[in-house]
Amino acid sequence: MQDSALLVLPLPILTALLGAGIAVLLLKLDWGSRKARLCFALLFALLSLSSMLVGLRFGYGIEHLILVQRILPLLVGPLIFLGFAAFAIPKERFRIHALRHLGAALLIMGILLAAPRPLNALDWVISGSYLFYIVLLLQLWRKGPDHLIHAHFDVTQKVSSWMLRGVFLMTSILVIDTVIAFDFALNSGRNAKALISFASIPILGALLALIFILPSMIAAPRGKTTIPMQGETDDRIKLEQEARAFLMSSRLYLEPDLSVQRLARRLHVAVRDLSVAVNQTQGVNVSQYVNRFRMDHAADLLRGTDESVAKVMAQSGFLTRSNFYREFKRIYGQSPAAYRQGASGGSDPARSEPS
Repeated sequence: MQDSALLVLPLPILTALLGAGIAVLLLKLDWGSRKARLCFALLFALLSLSSMLVGLRFGYGIEHLILVQRILPLLVGPLIFLGFAAFAIPKERFRIHALRHLGAALLIMGILLAAPRPLNALDWVISGSYLFYIVLLLQLWRKGPDHLIHAHFDVTQKVSSWMLRGVFLMTSILVIDTVIAFDFALNSGRNAKALISFASIPILGALLALIFILPSMIAAPRGKTTIPMQGETDDRIKLEQEARAFLMSSRLYLEPDLSVQRLARRLHVAVRDLSVAVNQTQGVNVSQYVNRFRMDHAADLLRGTDESVAKVMAQSGFLTRSNFYREFKRIYGQSPAAYRQGASGGSDPARSEPS
């Protein structure tokens, strides 16, 4: 029995230490949303705590924290989903989503902690939570990178791909927890230590890979830049003017799948050079810059045609109604329908030209 404990103990403890280290590194990662960064850091801190409790339980036989260890997974799904949703949900609505998802999970956890004995349905409640958030995350992923309005334009594709990794993580945890739950139901948990040991190996591998990858993601700072020399400033102004002229002539901004990588390739410049040029000369990221052209095109259609707002949205390069309405109201201060009504009524609504 002692040999088995020695075999299983180091793996959960090591997993906990790696998870804590990743949580600290994630606080330094800037992909455009501070709320996303906080959610992911909390997620790995939670996974670290959960792994530590598993190690204490199966390594040292500390049983009085079993219920806490068993209910912590109820927070995994909400944190993963909210982390990615923070890139897509308007900031003013994110707090409502966070209260709704985390509040529901905490309420269930409180009920379970207050119960006189662990509920037999606990494992199925946790499994249902994983399935629910896997579906939500897949729905968010299907909306595409264009929906990730708060992510830096040059990392939207990465955020979208990491979303699928989040789905894989939850699916893996679901399978592992289900197998262990069946072992407790059928064998009173006789194989639990071995199952945890085997499950910890690929998890450790993934955590080790992530802890080596994260520093390279953090390495490229955003936002704060040194004051450029006059020659550099002139080059960036020129590059932004070239980008504007190219977009106006090619109307490439009307293509919904336009990415900063594709635009940079068409201009024969590096992605970072284009991003810096747009940011320093226009004060916006490339996504917002492209949306200025799309909004100007949409305004022209609203004033000059009888096309429905939905058709105007599609013809202006937007994939989702929420993104179109949000951007239109941000730039013009009113809804597309109100803008059209004002234009048809003879007024001259303010027009935001790409500058």
